[in-house]
Amino acid sequence: MDTSRVRDFVADLWDSQIVPELVEYIKIPNKSPMFDAQWVEHGFMEQAATQLATWAKKQPIKDMQLEIVRLPGRTPLIFMDIPGTGDDCVLLYGHLDKQPEMTGWAEHLGPWQPVIEGDKLFGRGGADDGYAIFGSLAAIAALQAQGVAHSRCVVLIEACEESGSYDLPFYVDHLAARIGKPSLVVCLDSGCGNYDQLWLTTSLRGMTGGNLRVEVLTEGVHSGDASGVVASSFRILRQLLSRLEDENTGKIRLDDFYVEIPPQRIEQARRSGEVLGDAVFAKFPFVDGMQPMSNDLAELVLNRTWRPALSVTGLDGMPPLSSAGNVLRPFTAVKLSLRLPPTLDGVPAGERLKALLEKDPPYGCHVSFDLEKAATGWNAPALSPWLEAAVDAASREFYGAPAAYMGEGGSIPFMGMLGEKFPGAQFLITGVLGPHSNAHGPNEFLHIPTGKRVSMCVAKVIAEHHVASQQGLTQGAAVAPGHGNHGDHGCC
Repeated sequence: MDTSRVRDFVADLWDSQIVPELVEYIKIPNKSPMFDAQWVEHGFMEQAATQLATWAKKQPIKDMQLEIVRLPGRTPLIFMDIPGTGDDCVLLYGHLDKQPEMTGWAEHLGPWQPVIEGDKLFGRGGADDGYAIFGSLAAIAALQAQGVAHSRCVVLIEACEESGSYDLPFYVDHLAARIGKPSLVVCLDSGCGNYDQLWLTTSLRGMTGGNLRVEVLTEGVHSGDASGVVASSFRILRQLLSRLEDENTGKIRLDDFYVEIPPQRIEQARRSGEVLGDAVFAKFPFVDGMQPMSNDLAELVLNRTWRPALSVTGLDGMPPLSSAGNVLRPFTAVKLSLRLPPTLDGVPAGERLKALLEKDPPYGCHVSFDLEKAATGWNAPALSPWLEAAVDAASREFYGAPAAYMGEGGSIPFMGMLGEKFPGAQFLITGVLGPHSNAHGPNEFLHIPTGKRVSMCVAKVIAEHHVASQQGLTQGAAVAPGHGNHGDHGCC
């Protein structure tokens, strides 16, 4: 493979086609179903899927078969089958649904208002994860442009990831015969510790959560008349949350939500702290004077990758400050997001959370917890020698620095699913979500040079996968999921 030709091909494709397409994609408010119950009627998901599929069909990729698969009552899925040499298979994954708008965008920016400033493309969904289909096809097209052999490639782009991928298992079963048995899975929906090297994700947290509602009255009443007689729904809600979380430290109280962290991951966290330094926490937009929860960088890495943590992400039942009268409100409701350690089973964790919050309601009030999601995380299998060498060579070639390894605090439900279905597969989980890129929040951006380099690295790895496949090195080489070991890597 001529790496200089790959570099030129990918860079030109990004500049001439991919960035303009992402600009149009960002304009579409195709929020994930959890955040748009009327997504079918609104038609934005269909619009986004059609746009991406239309672009993909125009690419000069030999004999590619593309279909937007639509199972009844489920979000669409883009399925692409690209023939290759040999019997092996590479599966490339991404998603096209988006998080909701969120407040706090800079005055000249907005979630559906694409803006390019220097190397950054601002707007919702460009980095998470609209670029995935473009990066995947750019890598394959770059190989075919110079006649480099590759294995058969299957590309899956789902539209339900931000809602927990609850539609995806149905599609994986529906398409099982057409997918086959991949020996390499490439996922472009993760993060990077910096923009200076290729980062491989070694673990992903699971997640459970839903809507907690506390009702004390059938309607609001005068606060002066009722306070001291009727318990505040907000105070009761605080009391319930304290069953789960220590409000002073943020530590989750129940041992049920912890796992023993593998020694290799502890060492990896230490190395990540050494490589990144203050960037472990400085990437977040702290207000003046605000400090991270620990001064130990390794502990901060473990907190966000291997320990449970609670976030309250939404609130109902409270009027805005400008119209808040002296009323004791009838109810308070919050949306809870509980991140879980990678190897903790998400389903029983969700059931345990629901039972904890609903039992023994104070004062006999009405407490309900609507469990919306319960997904198990993922812990990477050990890298096969060929893949470890390939990713390091790709990083050195296209970034000028060795590859790096670190767990991520987010969730990609598909990875756990694939780990169970294909225990012998190798995984290249990476992405463009680096410092300050702020996925899910305001001012989300895609770092365009990183998008290009990730695409180039994927091309290199796919080419090396084919070489390894021809040598019989790709099938069944990995250990079972949950026993990954990157402790011998020199970076982090």
